[in-house]
Amino acid sequence: MNAGDGMTGGPNSGRGGGQGGGRGGGPTSGLVGGLGDLARVSDAVTRSISAENPTGEKGHGGAATEGTGANAARDLGRGWKVSPSIRIEAGDTATLAGIEGSGAIQHIWLTTHVSNWRRLLLRFYWDDDPRPAVEVPVGDFFGQGWGAFAQLSSLPVAVNPNGGFNCYWPMPFARSARITLENLADDPVIVYYQVDYTLAAQGDDLAYFHSQWRRSNPLPSAEVHTIVDGVEGTGHYVGTYLAWGVNSTGWWGEGELKFYLDGDDEFPTICGTGTEDYFGGAWNFDVPGQGYTAFSTPFLGLHQIIAPDGLYRSQQRFGMYRWHIFDPIRFAADLRVTVQALGWRAGGRYLPLQDDIASTAFWYGRETSYAAPATPDLDTLEIC
Repeated sequence: MNAGDGMTGGPNSGRGGGQGGGRGGGPTSGLVGGLGDLARVSDAVTRSISAENPTGEKGHGGAATEGTGANAARDLGRGWKVSPSIRIEAGDTATLAGIEGSGAIQHIWLTTHVSNWRRLLLRFYWDDDPRPAVEVPVGDFFGQGWGAFAQLSSLPVAVNPNGGFNCYWPMPFARSARITLENLADDPVIVYYQVDYTLAAQGDDLAYFHSQWRRSNPLPSAEVHTIVDGVEGTGHYVGTYLAWGVNSTGWWGEGELKFYLDGDDEFPTICGTGTEDYFGGAWNFDVPGQGYTAFSTPFLGLHQIIAPDGLYRSQQRFGMYRWHIFDPIRFAADLRVTVQALGWRAGGRYLPLQDDIASTAFWYGRETSYAAPATPDLDTLEIC
């Protein structure tokens, strides 16, 4: 698959051999990638930022003389894993990557202790905009909202044992990119990371990557959970992750996802038929004789099922994702996305639920940032 074509849905979408990689207009595009482009020569420059090369500068990897591995490397010296990770003090914000020029982030790998997954806020900034395009708890950004590992094997996001976070969402920028991680906890944290990117000119049809996190805990009765709103202008919606905590007995996923596009008011243009349907499952994700059944595929999945343990984990919890890669939802003026929480009550009637729903939305837009909900504090993020 051509990384650019798969996102823009052009005439070569999904065929892997589209001319010019979809966005950048030619083989030098910073978004060239995927099997269809492996045989193409490009003058794009490949760079990588990590604790071993915090600036991504050519010829400077592994040159640190101080770092979290300095004691372990004391017999071997410089060049022997002296700085494999960073320490972020309580309340501090670390800059993981600061990139100048035109290019695209192509892959991010990150890991930290599981207890930090809801205590670290991940932010992305494009083209010197002081307002972030991404502000999401690091665990939720990688589909791990419940502070417990769940294998996720999809095309743009992969999470592998034991907490290896990988992201392949293409993230182009025209002038600069900055990635930060804020530690909201009361104690320091250790983070390992690597940001792989390319430096290359981007085309005039550049769209920026965005992600937003919201939580309803609990969702008020007979109200909907808003996944995203306040998005104005042109763009395309590419993904949803939900961390869903059930507070009632019985089935919880009868509610519909709705996409309000380009001036839709009371009723949306796109309306699904049920929560499990949107995430690619059917009939309550319930295999007879087996019950809830996890699955993880390139574009959608119910990858996490947390059952009550008879003690402190008293409620069922689920993690689900849907990536709109071959089916991006395009908008020209504005976008709002919601989900209902519905179960069943006596007499075959719907029961509005008051569940704990945390959502992460992913989209591309022409702006470097959009209106966003208030930055969550540690109490709002807490898994409880």
